[in-house]
Amino acid sequence: MRFTPLIERKRDGGALSAAEWQAVIPAYLANEIPDYQMSAMLMAVCCHGLAPAELRALTDAMLRSGARLDFGGWATPRVDKHSTGGVGDKVSLVLAPLVASCGVAVPMMSGRGLGHTGGTTDKLESIPGVSTDLTLERVKSQVERIGVAMFGQTEDVAPADRRLYALRDVTGTVPSIPLIAASIMSKKLAEGLGALVLDVKCGSGAFMTEPARALDLARTMVELGESSGCRTAAFVTAMDRPLGRAIGNALEVEEALQALEGKGPDDLMTIVKVLAVEMLFLAGRGTERAALAKVVDQAYASGKAVAKFRELVEAQGGNPAIVDDPGALPQAAVVELFESPVAGVIASVAPRPLGQAVVAMGGGRARLGDQVDHSVGFVVSGRPGAKVLRGEPIASVFARDDEGARIGLAALAEAFTFGEGPGPLPLISHRVTSAGVEAF
Repeated sequence: MRFTPLIERKRDGGALSAAEWQAVIPAYLANEIPDYQMSAMLMAVCCHGLAPAELRALTDAMLRSGARLDFGGWATPRVDKHSTGGVGDKVSLVLAPLVASCGVAVPMMSGRGLGHTGGTTDKLESIPGVSTDLTLERVKSQVERIGVAMFGQTEDVAPADRRLYALRDVTGTVPSIPLIAASIMSKKLAEGLGALVLDVKCGSGAFMTEPARALDLARTMVELGESSGCRTAAFVTAMDRPLGRAIGNALEVEEALQALEGKGPDDLMTIVKVLAVEMLFLAGRGTERAALAKVVDQAYASGKAVAKFRELVEAQGGNPAIVDDPGALPQAAVVELFESPVAGVIASVAPRPLGQAVVAMGGGRARLGDQVDHSVGFVVSGRPGAKVLRGEPIASVFARDDEGARIGLAALAEAFTFGEGPGPLPLISHRVTSAGVEAF
């Protein structure tokens, strides 16, 4: 394939045909296109974007580059949720078993921590014995048996995405909205879904810091899902403060267990309920959202949601005793309180310094292959807008040693600001569907 003319066309603002994109991806995987040429193409896409037809073709080519879940004629509706990542975002841990307990199948493929944001598979693996390294055959069998599986991206799912992302990571082309959308949707569409709900984070702790870009990404992914025959909706949610109180793998699992009993922090419970109702709605579980909200409430009250999580943990090799005794989760060696340095009002709690500190304390990866200490992190009780006294405890650091505690306390001192501020972003600002964008 003569790839240089295609690079030049995209460099000059032109478009590739669907057939050309469908040829480019297999050629790249076959090493007929070298990395240096693909890097040039990615930069051209980053500068000029992709026309809708190009984006659909690229996403489809990435999807077709690998294996897909195939449930054949199985009648149970299948739905998933994807978050673009944040600090303290343990929504998936609650949502997958909750929705599955309401009679809808949830094959949830998740990622590991990326930069300052945590990863669902790392969190789940803080439960002793749990494996997220499942083959597609095992995922299919487990979903058909218990209605839910939570697993990492396998080697055979969208291998083109894995190679392209590694290239984007070292060429400054990660922030491209069409490339982000193609990466996410090529993996999600490989799950054999009938419906998908997207949680697009926005704010200082998110990859999309500006509301306009968050909405652009949400619209792009919804259009991709719908054009592929998957009913898709997106919500833009706040990530200008941590979600919930817990930040860090095992700490977030413990908070997720509280949420599965209907007792989690208000912001976490609100987002979980909105997304759960939308998942059930898109999956055809009902036509009235108010009625579906009652189905969700009943799943908490009856114990079905937490029972499904127990079933999930056991199916993936974990110790189900942690459901009744979270003390079986990894425990930090050092715990330090962080006290308010002033009397006044908390103006903001910046999530990014706390996410970065979790990585520095050993709870994330600075490079591929790093071991993760699942016990470290924070519990942040002080919320924006709350009045506090000087010396009042407003957070705790969980560390493996004194140096980790020092890092954590310094991050909390950076994250908290006091006094007058602009106020936090709306917890959920917009719903995006095929019908358009509506304020939530």
